[in-house]
This record gives sequence, structure tokens and C-alpha cells, in this order.
Amino acid sequence: MRNIVFTGKGGVGKTTIAAATALKASEMGYRTLVISTDPAHSLGDSFDVELGSEPVRIAENLYGQEISVYGDLNLNWEVVRQHFAHLMEVQGIKGIYVEEMGVLPGMEELFSLSYIKKYNESGDYDLLVVDCAPTGETLRLLSIPETFGWMLKLMRNMEKYVVKPVIRPISKRVGKLKELVPEEEVYDQVDHLFSSIDGIIDLLADASRTTVRLVMNPEKMVIKESMRALTYLNLYGITVDQIVINRVMGDDVDGNYLSEWKEIQKGYIDQITTSFAPIPITQVPLFRQEVYGLEMLHNVGKLIYRDNDPMEILYHEEHVDISKQDDGHYIMKLRLPFAGDNRMETNVTQVGELMTIRIGNYQKGVILPAFLAGLRVRNAEYREKWLEITFRKKEESAPPSG
Repeated sequence: MRNIVFTGKGGVGKTTIAAATALKASEMGYRTLVISTDPAHSLGDSFDVELGSEPVRIAENLYGQEISVYGDLNLNWEVVRQHFAHLMEVQGIKGIYVEEMGVLPGMEELFSLSYIKKYNESGDYDLLVVDCAPTGETLRLLSIPETFGWMLKLMRNMEKYVVKPVIRPISKRVGKLKELVPEEEVYDQVDHLFSSIDGIIDLLADASRTTVRLVMNPEKMVIKESMRALTYLNLYGITVDQIVINRVMGDDVDGNYLSEWKEIQKGYIDQITTSFAPIPITQVPLFRQEVYGLEMLHNVGKLIYRDNDPMEILYHEEHVDISKQDDGHYIMKLRLPFAGDNRMETNVTQVGELMTIRIGNYQKGVILPAFLAGLRVRNAEYREKWLEITFRKKEESAPPSG
């Protein structure tokens, strides 16, 4: 099964491009499901059909779904929410605050990731097209498994070694303590939710199955955000195989009022072409009418892919390279385009076999190969589009830099 994830700054038209891609694939005979993870759903509006929290047939071979976090909360989180609500009531908190406290930050992203894994395991479809929320939310979605991983491990260990053998038996004889200790089903539901996304980053980072396609408009702020997005996606080892520049004013757009805009767009398109190469770049024109419905989406899909297969992996590059130098040192290179150019704050720390790389507000833990785990990070610096990290033997006293 193939996964194609569309993301970009809010308002650039990624829902339209995602819908057109899904329609194009279904017309070529692929069983296709397109889902929206954006809380402000517009996927149904794009197809001009009513979509719900379960897959709905749109056309032959084509199904659509708008993920509903509220339905998922009731189904997969109700026991946990009730426990949180009870804890709040014990503390004297009542009303709407109790209900809100049961919804933890990141829940929407967790449920979205669980659907991606679920459909990949089901075998019901050939292609899953994911219409993501704006870039910032998409990046938060990718960081959720790593962010919550430590919490899941802590909760599992607490239940196994402390709560179940010690605290829960005591709580049955101490009334006040019993009100605070969660039942086993609370832990079971938390464990089930986090287990449902276990391995999802490996799935998304498998370039043979999953690629991201960035949608942007030829505008300065959009380009800057897309540059940051590409850097962060590379940090997580996720492949971007296409750039779609949407709403480009063509030569047929006339009038003095728009002539200056056309020149501005041409300049930014040149910048995109230079900066994002060698990733394939496709342009979609600004249409004379609003783009929605199967006929218009068919036209958009034809412009993007022509006679090509949207399921194809359009571009692939390695994100990591490790080499041994003549002096016995090792250099690990991570492809992080634009991080150096945009002066994005970068920190590299190492504890044994775990190396943590933080860029801006996002971080990624990397398990080092055995032959690097015994060495020490001594230097890190950007060279062109790569972050080069030098490893030396621990006994060497060269000061770290970079």
C-alpha cells in the first residue's frame, strides 16, 4: 500500500491538490481512500459531497473520510476521560472544566496517526491520500510518537511494578486513596491507544511506502515555511518527492492591476525552482472559477500528473550517510536543507547510543550504530545542505565545537 501525505501552509490549496490526486489514482483503477486530519475539514466541500467519520464512497474506487476526534474520544478514551473527570471533581473542580481536562494536548494527532496505521494494516486500499492540517500541525503530528513514548513507557512500568502489586491492593483498604488510583482498564485503554501508533514513524519514513508532497503558493512567507517543513521532514527521515506550486498566474491573466503580481510570482517561482531542486516541481494555474466537484478536480489532476501515475515515487534521496575518515574518525551526515541558510538553532547531544538532534522546536532521537555508540560527538557543523557530525574516540581531548 502507498501513502501520499499532502501538507503546506494554511490556505495554499493542499486539500484541492490532495483530492485531485486521489481522484486521478481512482480513475486509473487504484482502490483509493483520502482522509482529512485537519480539524477544520474541507475535504467534503472539495468533492462537493457529505463526508463523515467513516469512509464514504465518492466515486468508483474512491472513498473519503473526515476524521472526527470527538467520536474517537468517546470510543477509545471515555474510560480515561471519566477517570480524569473524577480526579478533578475530588479536587473540587466542576462543570465544563472537568470535561476539557479529559482531552489531553495532542489527542487529535494521535488518533490521526492511528488511522494511518490502521488502513495500512487492513489491506482494503491500494493508496491512502492524507490531507493534513497546516504545516505546523503536521510537524507536531510527526513528533507525537517520540514525545509521548517516554510517557507510555513510564506508565507501563508504574502499572507493572508499583500500582498493580503495591498501591492498588492498599487502596482497597484506604478509602481516600481508592478514589485516586485508576482501575486497570484505564491503563489498558491508554496502552491500547499508544500501541495503535507504535511503529508509525518507521512506516512514514519508509520511502518505498510513504512520501510527502509539499503544496505552496509563490509567496515569500509560504516559501519560508515550506523550507522549514522540508528540513524538519528530513530530520524525521521522511521523503518529499514533489513540490506543487498552486494558483500560478499564467500569461492569459491580463490587466495592469495583476501585471505586478505576475512579475512577483515569477521571481518566487525561480527561487523555488533553485532552492528545492532536484525535487520535481509542478505548477497548477489559478483557475477562472472556483475549484470543487469531480469535474474540476479531474482537470487539476490531469494538469499535475498528465499521463503519469500519481502512485509513483517521483523522487528519492538518502537522508543519512556515514563514512570513515583516513584519520580513523567517523562523520555522520544528515541532510537538513535550509537549516544552515536560515540560521535555525541546532543542538546535538549524545548519551551512550542515543543521539538527540534538536532543530528549532523539534527534536529527533537517533539510535547510533554499535561502532558509533562507543565514540563521542566532538563537532557538528553545516556544510551546504548537510549537518556533519564528527565522532572521535572518547580518550581524545579535542574540544567540541559547532
